[in-house]
Order: sequence, then structure tokens, then C-alpha cells
Amino acid sequence: INGVNSLVRPVFGDESLLLQVGDRHQSQRKLLMPPFHGERMRAYGQLVCEVTDKAIASLPRDCRLSARSAMEDISLQVIFKAVFGLDDGERGQQLKQLLLYWARLFQSPLFNSLLFFSFLQQPWGPWNTFLRKRQQIHQLLLAEIHDRRANPDPERTDILSMLLSARHEDGTLMSEIEILNQSLTLLLAGYETTATAMSWTVYWSHRYPDIKAKLLEEIESLGAQPNPAEVARLPYLTAFCQESLRINPVFPITLPRTVTSPVELMGYEIEPGTMIHGCIYTLHQREDIYPQPRQFKPERFLNRQFAHYEFIPFGGGKRRCIGAALATFEIKLAIATILKQYEITLADQKPVKLVRQTVTLVPDGGIGIVVRGRRVPQYYPQAVANTL
Repeated sequence: INGVNSLVRPVFGDESLLLQVGDRHQSQRKLLMPPFHGERMRAYGQLVCEVTDKAIASLPRDCRLSARSAMEDISLQVIFKAVFGLDDGERGQQLKQLLLYWARLFQSPLFNSLLFFSFLQQPWGPWNTFLRKRQQIHQLLLAEIHDRRANPDPERTDILSMLLSARHEDGTLMSEIEILNQSLTLLLAGYETTATAMSWTVYWSHRYPDIKAKLLEEIESLGAQPNPAEVARLPYLTAFCQESLRINPVFPITLPRTVTSPVELMGYEIEPGTMIHGCIYTLHQREDIYPQPRQFKPERFLNRQFAHYEFIPFGGGKRRCIGAALATFEIKLAIATILKQYEITLADQKPVKLVRQTVTLVPDGGIGIVVRGRRVPQYYPQAVANTL
């Protein structure tokens, strides 16, 4: 808890309710969210497709680009609209610029060193700039939350609006500070990670033409304007995205667990107080679970149902990433839109390696791509997809 707080306090501010993470009462207090399905999911899915199409259409043609940079733009625009529901008004534009600064700041090794070493957190230079912009974000976002609470709009489908109507088990609404922290957490946890995962799907789908062909056949079997939910349920597309998350997990390890009573684990006696991390990367490379683990084979997810603790790109147990379902939904729709609408090639055929960036694993060099232009979709009867 102390380690978590040492990072949370400077990021969110001393008033952050996340500082109460060690409070037994707070941790057991259940939040009852409105259901996220039906119209909300359709709106979210359509948004992902539209944002992806617009982002790729705006890229220059026939020159080397970074797939990861393009995916970061898509991920951020989806968060602006799906999580925060920001419009093009003055406050919305201000918040977008500040949140863009906030999100990209955590990719800087220099800034991350400031978080880990408190003696560097001095009221001058980059730290002072961060504190000033953090205050601006808090003020603007709290004003947005206050206005929406005073003038509720039941037609809004963004997650911020859902948080405004969420209640604890005792019937109380979330406080404005609590909503602020939850929405900023969604930004920090969902921006870079989802963009990285989408980047790998671009890489793998264009590295192997036969895999790309299978994906296109399945996607185009749904016709010109499929329901995004139908796209997300496609079996080969699902297996492809699972294999991409298996071979290139965004996080190398899980959040820690602290042993509370003596336990034996694989022949080792683990004493109370010991902190344990599950290693996602090495689990996903186990030969006994994934034969030929270094080969990219989506079919392995069609031929076998893996247990909860065999495939854990989002962690496992009670601490599994709360945004896993939404992130997977976004990844599927983004790559389906890209494959269906655009002719893209890899800038070179050299294998791309994983490298560590702060606490995540990212593609070295960002994955070079070349956008050739729009493609003409070819629609197949549903029977074709059934033969895949």
C-alpha cells in the first residue's frame, strides 16, 4: 500500500480517494454501475469504428509511419469521447489538450523518475509545470462533473455519465472527487496499453498474408455495414486478437499479491509477508500450455479453451483489469476497420522485438507501416465464414 501511495499521491493529489486503498471499509464497498450493454455498447462500438476510420484516413500516403503513434491517436480519441464524452466546446477543447499532455507525460523516463524519487519533486521546472497542469485538469473536470450532475442527460452514453449515476450498495452517489479519480484512472490505465495492443494486431495481420486473408474473409462475410457487436463476436478475429495478446502482453507481470499465511507453491515454502507477482510473459511462453509458443498461431485459440490462469493478458482473479472487456472490444473493432478499409504494408519485414517502457512492454521502433490508400471491400456470403 505504501508503494502504491507513493505513486498515487503525486499523480492524483493529496485529496485523492485512491489513497484510501488500504482502508478495509473502502475496499469492500461495492459500486453498482448502470449496465454497459445494448444501446451503450452499440454506441461505443460505432464510435471506435468511426474514430479509427477517420484517424487512418488522415495519415499521409506512401511514406513510413509509426503504427503505434497512429494507434495512440485512436485510443486517445476514443477515451475523450467514450470515457469523458467531451464535445468541441471551449471546456472540451481545453480538457482534451490537458489530458493529452497528462497521458503522454507518463511515457517520459524523466517524468517517471520524478515519481519514484520524491526528493526530485521540487516546486520548479518540470515538476512545477506538472502540478500546475494537474490543477487545471482537476478544476475543468470537476466543473464538467458539477454541470452534468446539475443538468443530467439520460441520452449520454459516455462512461463519465455512467459514473454520475452509479451508486454504492448503501444507495449513496459517488462524490465528485471520486468520479474525477475514477475517470482519470481510466485514462492512464487505458490509453497507452490499448494502443500498444492494437499496434501488435496491425503488425501480425500484415506480417502473415494468409492470416490477413482469413481475417478479411470473415469480416467481409458480415456485409457492408455490420453491427459492431457482430464483428466483435467473429471467432477467427477473436482468436487472432487473443494470440496477439498472448505472444505480446502489454504488462510483463501481474499486480502483486502479499502472502498472509504460510503456503507451499510448486515445492517452495512461502512465508507470510512475501510479495508475489505472476509473470504473464513467461506463462504465455510455456511449451506445455502453448506448443511452439514463439510461433504466431491464432488457431490455438480455436482448438482449445484455455483456463483463466493459463491466459492472463489482463491479469487474473479479483485484480483482473476492470477494463478488459472494453479494451478487447476496442482492439477487435479497430483492427477490423483498418483491414477492411485500408491497404497497408509493413515498412520492412524484419521481426519487431519487445522492449520495456517504464512498466509496459512495447514494440521496438513503434512498428513501421506504409498506408497505400483505401481498399475496395469484397463481400462474401455468410457461408464462407462458416468454413474458416
